[in-house]
Amino acid sequence: MHIALTFDDGPNTEITPRVLDILEENGVRASFFLIADAITPESAKVARRAWEMGCEINNHSKTHDFMDRMAPETIREEIADCTQKIVEITGVSPRFFRPPYIAVNQTLYDNVDLTFICGVGCEDWVPQVTARQRIDRILASAKDGDILLLHDMPGNENTVEAIRTVIPELKKRGFEFVTCGELFACKGVTPERGKIYSNVWD
Repeated sequence: MHIALTFDDGPNTEITPRVLDILEENGVRASFFLIADAITPESAKVARRAWEMGCEINNHSKTHDFMDRMAPETIREEIADCTQKIVEITGVSPRFFRPPYIAVNQTLYDNVDLTFICGVGCEDWVPQVTARQRIDRILASAKDGDILLLHDMPGNENTVEAIRTVIPELKKRGFEFVTCGELFACKGVTPERGKIYSNVWD
């Protein structure tokens, strides 16, 4: 069984390093969807650490605004700016894009030449959702081929605490953690244009 762990809204020097520590302790790789405007000289070092650990670095736009309301040229600029910063960190262009707020329309599909990723969430962006609730929700719903949607945004302590339990528990249940790219590959699925993925099944 394969599952992809993904994190949105980084990088930062507060929560992202703690997430990476837990991944490293458990020998797990994840996929990080970066906001270009969050990339500073210091946070870029954190993203580079993730890349060097074998994690995947993907595009989450420049500004994290509602891209379904943008003109085509603005959409392309949002994607290009984020991709450029990722290339500066990793030397590799991202393959995947998570639209901010999962707000999509045909204009977005027409102007973004990356595979769109959504994911299965546990409302971990809501501060009132406790670490225990996040753990319970993830463990109750996790299935082979799922893409788990979490956030390494500043202040998100509850997700740090949740993954301390979730990762070893899912490993005990027989799940292997893979990146988004590895998930498509191991399931033998070629991503389609005009589609957004929360899971990948063979």
